[in-house]
Amino acid sequence: MKKILVVFIIAILLSVIPNVDSQLTLGQKANQKSIELFVDKSEIIEVKHVISPSKTPVTVYLFEGVIEKSIKVKNVEGKEKQVGISDDGEGKISVTIFPTNNKSIIKYNISNQSSLIDNLWVMKAQYNETYSVLFPEEIKFIFLNNNLIPLENRDGISVNGGGKITVEYYSTIPESIQKVQWEENKFDVKIITDLKIEQFNFDQLSKSISFEINETDKFVTILIPQELLWGPYVVMLEDEQIRYSKSYENENNVLLNIKPETTGQVTIIGTTVIPEFSMFIPLIMGFIIILTVPAMRKFSLR
Repeated sequence: MKKILVVFIIAILLSVIPNVDSQLTLGQKANQKSIELFVDKSEIIEVKHVISPSKTPVTVYLFEGVIEKSIKVKNVEGKEKQVGISDDGEGKISVTIFPTNNKSIIKYNISNQSSLIDNLWVMKAQYNETYSVLFPEEIKFIFLNNNLIPLENRDGISVNGGGKITVEYYSTIPESIQKVQWEENKFDVKIITDLKIEQFNFDQLSKSISFEINETDKFVTILIPQELLWGPYVVMLEDEQIRYSKSYENENNVLLNIKPETTGQVTIIGTTVIPEFSMFIPLIMGFIIILTVPAMRKFSLR
C-alpha cells in the first residue's frame, strides 16, 4: 500500500513541478549543509549528505558508483523517511525528499571509486558542490592530484566549490631512515617510497643529497632537516630538472615529493648546508612560511 501511495504522489508531483535540470527531477535542488566521504583503506566508501529542511520537494544527486540497496534516508532523530529514488538510465542516481520541517540525512556506500594498487590506495571522486573527504587518524598524509598534503591534526580535506579529484595514500607506509653525519653533527633523512633506494649520499661541498631509483611512476617523499640542507631546492633526475611539491612537517623539517618518470640518479640541491647554518635561520624560515604559504582556495584541510 505504501509503494502504491508513493507512486501516486510522484505522479502528482510530475504534473505540477517543473524540471530544474535537463534530466528528470521531482523537485528543486536541495540545500546541502554538508557532504562527506569517509575513506578507510577499503574499496567501499561511505557517503553522508545533510540536507536542510524545505517546504517543497527537493532533489539530491548522489556520487557515482552508488550501491543502491545501501541508500538510507533518516531525519535527525534517526527515523527513516519515505523518499523517491530515480535513475537516469546512465547510472546517475538521485533522491527526492518530500517537504519536511527537519534536516534529512542521506547515507549510502559507493564502489568502483577506490582500489588498492600495489601498496597505494587510489580514490577518485567528482561532485559539483563543496564536499569533504575524511580519513582515519592513522593516515598522516595523502597525495592530492599528485601533490603531497600532510594532514597534521586535521581529519581530512575540503574540496571547495566541488570538482574532480584523485586521492592516493599508502596502505602501509614504506619508510627508511638514512643516517647522515658531518663532524659531530648527526641527522636523519627519512625517505618514504615503495621504490628501492640505492647509493644514498650527502655531499656537503656541493650542498646536495643524491640517491638512485630503479623504478618509475611511484611517489618518493623525502623528509630533510633544514639544519642539514636549506632551500630553495632544485631537484634533478640525471641531468634534467624535474617538478616537485613541497610542504613542511614542522618548523625544522621540510618534505619534498617527486614522482619520477624515468630511472636514474635523483639529486636534491640546496643553498645552505652545515656548518653554514645560522642560529637566525629558523626565525627567517618562520617569517618566509607566513609570507609564502599558498592560499589553497580550492582545497583546504579540515
